[in-house]
Amino acid sequence: MADNLSDTLKKLKITAVDKTEDSLEGCLDCLLQALAQNNTETSEKMHGSGILQLFASLLTPQSSCTAKVANVIAEVAKNEFMRVPCVDAGLISPLVQLLNSKDQEVLLQTGRALGNICYDSHSLQAQLINMGVIPTLVKLLGIHCQNAALTEMCLVAFGNLAELESSKEQFASTNIAEELVKLFKKQIEHDKREMIFEVLAPLAENDAIKLQLVEAGLVECLLEIVQQKVDSDKEDDIAELKTGSDLMVLLLLGDESMQKLFEGGKGNVFQRVLSWIPSNNHQLQLAGALAIANFARNDGNCIHMVDNGIVEKLMDLLDRHVEDGNVTVQHAALSALRNLAIPVVNKAKMLSAGVTGAVLKFLKSEMPPVQFKLLGTLRMLIDAQEAAEQLGKNVKLVERLVEWCEAKDHAGVMGESNRLLSALIRHSKSKDVIKTIVQSGGIKHLVTMATSEHVIMQNEALVALALIAALELGTAEKDLESAKLVQILHRLLADERSAPEIKYNSMVLICALMGSESLHKEVQDLAFLDVVSKLRSHENKSVAQQASLTEQRLAVES
Repeated sequence: MADNLSDTLKKLKITAVDKTEDSLEGCLDCLLQALAQNNTETSEKMHGSGILQLFASLLTPQSSCTAKVANVIAEVAKNEFMRVPCVDAGLISPLVQLLNSKDQEVLLQTGRALGNICYDSHSLQAQLINMGVIPTLVKLLGIHCQNAALTEMCLVAFGNLAELESSKEQFASTNIAEELVKLFKKQIEHDKREMIFEVLAPLAENDAIKLQLVEAGLVECLLEIVQQKVDSDKEDDIAELKTGSDLMVLLLLGDESMQKLFEGGKGNVFQRVLSWIPSNNHQLQLAGALAIANFARNDGNCIHMVDNGIVEKLMDLLDRHVEDGNVTVQHAALSALRNLAIPVVNKAKMLSAGVTGAVLKFLKSEMPPVQFKLLGTLRMLIDAQEAAEQLGKNVKLVERLVEWCEAKDHAGVMGESNRLLSALIRHSKSKDVIKTIVQSGGIKHLVTMATSEHVIMQNEALVALALIAALELGTAEKDLESAKLVQILHRLLADERSAPEIKYNSMVLICALMGSESLHKEVQDLAFLDVVSKLRSHENKSVAQQASLTEQRLAVES
């Protein structure tokens, strides 16, 4: 075989120059045969012979051998070591030109060759995108949708190219959504649908394409799949149900596509998604709750859904997952409730529906994603004084919050716990709530929160600490001392980078601490007067006024 191959390569070099079609075809057939028998060895020999350099001139639309030349390139490019030599031989540009051919075999082999050369190389795929292959391939899919092999080639190419962010804009300017939905509707086989799903998922991350897919009727196809597969226990059907419902949720992440499907809460899609929540299928429950969380991204939708009984449905769903429940379903349902609780008018309605009780059942959860959403939901609900007081006196809740304030591995849970502790005090303004938090060891966490890198959290902590100092200073005194609050306030006031509201609230807090003998002494020892008097000329009027008041107070008390 080795001798035959060497002869073939020599002969091919001559015929490549002469371009004698019959002789060329014979050489290419021999090469394809050799590649079929031992691809790696044949490819190495071809590389060594330098024959690849001649291939670019053979890739002409006029030649009857072009499909075979492209086929040989596709075969050798299956080997990783041959991909760079193919690029160096200048094969990409003539191959891209051939995508305009009318010959289906040429198109197929050209697509394979380009796909194999650029396999796993983002820089080469980006080069193809810049050369405009996306609109060309989309056009090919539309023209040759009856050709299964060509269709598959296009889908594989789309799947690879769609992973690149730079491709999304080009895809959005074509009618890819329409073509894929048309193709999807025709497919019966699971594998073929799976292939289309693999292209749809990365494309649907782009908001413009989301909307195009919705307008092309993808959602109706997905709802149909869900209906067909929901009761099946076949592995393929379960997989397709998951992929279909996940994609549905993804389409709802775009503001325009979501609003189009909501249709004022009257839309068929919204109604169908609602029916997933009480289903017995965990995947559908999950997708339904996530969909509601996505619909609940503006106040109008939230108010409509709460008025139409969505809260009760979500609470029923949570109830089914309290004991050994599905964590992803718990997380999704809590996400939906949190979003629904954002509009002010919904808070009282959700409280009276018993949402806090339903949420508190998950206090024992050890799963950080569930803990995070639970905390967020409660924080959204307690704007009302009564609710904040009720929750703030719940010892089990407060103890769990204090525990989570130390969850160093989960910054989100730690941050939300601190914010909820502060919110319980700020909204309840209750002595009993403060006592509960002091007894549970929460003060040190609020003091640490005052040093957070987030201004909003610093501020929430300082306001809560000022209320503690005004309402229950005697109870909290020792904890405030051991948490080194006075030193922290001195640092915040001296630091030029501190935001104006932080300086303002730190001074308000200093004044409130004067009622404690030990804390007062700490204030005197740290020479606060120097720092405060400098702030009288601060550019922010409120800060400057508070500095004058604080200076007077410090001078009187010294």
